[in-house]
Amino acid sequence: MKELSQAQFIERSIMKKYKKTIWSKFILALKTYKLVNDGDKIAVCISGGKDSMLLAKLMQILQRYSETKFDLVFLCMDPGYNSANRNQIEENAKKLEIPLTIFETEIFDSVVNIEKSPCYLCARMRRGHLYNEAKKLGCNKIALGHHFSDVIETTVMGMLYGAQLQAMLPKLRSQNFEGMELIRPLYCVHEEDIISWKNHNNLTFLQCACRFTEKCAIRADEISPSARLEVKNLIKNLKKSIPEVENHIFRSIHNVNVDTFVGYKLNGKLHEFNEIFEENKNKIDE
Repeated sequence: MKELSQAQFIERSIMKKYKKTIWSKFILALKTYKLVNDGDKIAVCISGGKDSMLLAKLMQILQRYSETKFDLVFLCMDPGYNSANRNQIEENAKKLEIPLTIFETEIFDSVVNIEKSPCYLCARMRRGHLYNEAKKLGCNKIALGHHFSDVIETTVMGMLYGAQLQAMLPKLRSQNFEGMELIRPLYCVHEEDIISWKNHNNLTFLQCACRFTEKCAIRADEISPSARLEVKNLIKNLKKSIPEVENHIFRSIHNVNVDTFVGYKLNGKLHEFNEIFEENKNKIDE
């Protein structure tokens, strides 16, 4: 009997041990939000972290067995990694048998000395480079590794830090790259299950390899916890007394009752209470 490769063991864990918690929820998101269609060419964007690496493996398996016919490119942008981090990404790709297409930018050099919101600027620049490279390769979609936990944390962050109710969508059309879409196939997969999969297979991935994060690590006693970490801990504590709190937050963005809102934005236009109230003056109070 032929011995299985490490990648085959990892695939087996997805289809057996993590079938219910990862594979089935991955398929649920694809079907619910219609993320992958016949004829698509999808750039799976690899950052080197656990989420994007798992996404790459899931998309690879899906392509192998799905009746939907689509093409994949496993696109990895090097924004200025040091050699150790670059090597780790390449080694993990070999373990998972993911054929990387790597292109280089100098984003880290551009943002490393920016004091205000360097992570936000870096993320926007990275997204633009990924769209541009994917389009050059003939892709019509890019796939990112945002998961269920990112979705609910972003929703809560918007309320607590941004004074708005705003969700992270499972797919969206690019405003700057015509014909391109962004999809999030891990939309229903919980982070704790991704971590469990990683640990079960003895895998080590990058956390964040940017120079700004390296500075933060050196001066950890002078840096306050990030907003996302604070929200993550808040939800974790709420879960002790409200076990379904994560699902409740997730369902809330699928069940928005706009009639009860004092104001809302639609297509970028703000609709305020008095305007809404006047528009509804002929409606009967039920």
